[in-house]
Amino acid sequence: MPRIFFDAIPMQLMNCMMQTEKYIKNLNVIDESFMEVLRYHVSIINQCAYCTDMHFKEAVAAGESELHIYSSPAWREVNFYNESEQALLAWTESVTMLNDSTEQRQQSFDNLSKHFNSDDIANLTLSIIQINAWNRLAKPFGFEAGTYQVEQH
Repeated sequence: MPRIFFDAIPMQLMNCMMQTEKYIKNLNVIDESFMEVLRYHVSIINQCAYCTDMHFKEAVAAGESELHIYSSPAWREVNFYNESEQALLAWTESVTMLNDSTEQRQQSFDNLSKHFNSDDIANLTLSIIQINAWNRLAKPFGFEAGTYQVEQH
């Protein structure tokens, strides 16, 4: 049972989170389908079942293949992510886990810079931070996985 229900989150907090979501949605830096893969990937890293369920379903609805979604944790082991997607997945892990060395982080940034300008990288980083923030609300509050419907939130 949830500790705090989704609809019981304080309205000002939700307004802040949703303003950021609106900003991110209007960026159009990458396809929405791959943005959902990144959100799924972060949710897997953070072991947030609710967000994993949500973003898997949203990625499928956005046209992403199931293989592309559920293989994201093993992206280094497969050959079907292009170079920009690989760079984004590496950067996503760097921003989410914060346990890589300065040299590793610089390499991730340099690889990402081959595909995106600094404004795009800043905005993509905000997108990664945002799903981390959602994970850090959903998991401690005990949101229950399995019942999410596409575009529910």
